[in-house]
Amino acid sequence: MRHFFAFTHEPFSSDIKVDELYHTAALEGMKERFLYAVNLGAISVVTGDVGSGKSTALRYASSFLHPSQYQLIPVVASTGSVVEILKQICMALDIDWNSISLAKLMRTIRGAVREIGQRKQIPVVVIDEASLLRIEVFAQLHTLGQFEMDSKPLLPMILAGQNNLLDKLMYITSRPLASRVIGRSHLEGLKQKDMEGYLKHHLEIAGVNEQLFSDEAILAIHQGSGGLLRRANLLAKGALIAAARERCMVVAAEHVRLASTEIF
Repeated sequence: MRHFFAFTHEPFSSDIKVDELYHTAALEGMKERFLYAVNLGAISVVTGDVGSGKSTALRYASSFLHPSQYQLIPVVASTGSVVEILKQICMALDIDWNSISLAKLMRTIRGAVREIGQRKQIPVVVIDEASLLRIEVFAQLHTLGQFEMDSKPLLPMILAGQNNLLDKLMYITSRPLASRVIGRSHLEGLKQKDMEGYLKHHLEIAGVNEQLFSDEAILAIHQGSGGLLRRANLLAKGALIAAARERCMVVAAEHVRLASTEIF
């Protein structure tokens, strides 16, 4: 496929550079809310369906945090206890922990956060897949961010997850944490008119400056993916492979249909 279409790079790659991302109003809006929350030491929430580009959006927004001023603390949530989250934070901060005591882990992390602040840096906790967190974890995360009786917002957080993340933040026990939320972004699937530009953008990144997808193929990719980026990438790449096998220089809707039989 790559040789047939004369691509210089693999098309629709998942490890695309942040400066090569396809810019949308939703992506820019999410970045602005992300940075606003960080600057105020507050919380921003990012929601979206599976494959809507949440992790990529987090990577994009995080790229604006200069390492001399900010220390990024990435966490991937799970259905485990808050101790599992705190261990990930300790690892990201490169600090040792010799206890599974919640109180000791909290104290260790708070001490590390204060040290980072003394270096004139701002630690930023970014929790991806936050919708997986147990309800009780949200209340405990709030206490992690409390400094000097909650008078100093030293630990901004970004929570990203599926739409039920908002439901979990509405629980009474989650309200202390939710009260620090100052920005909410929701990533939706691309509209059909944007899908054409998205596909063309990725072809250009791969070294081809012409639209290889027919109008019917673009429509099929949009309908088959619901506008969600991950699925659109899989359909587009699979359709290119199907077209190359048939020695077709233009991707047709039938090629998209063939690609759709290979993915879930």
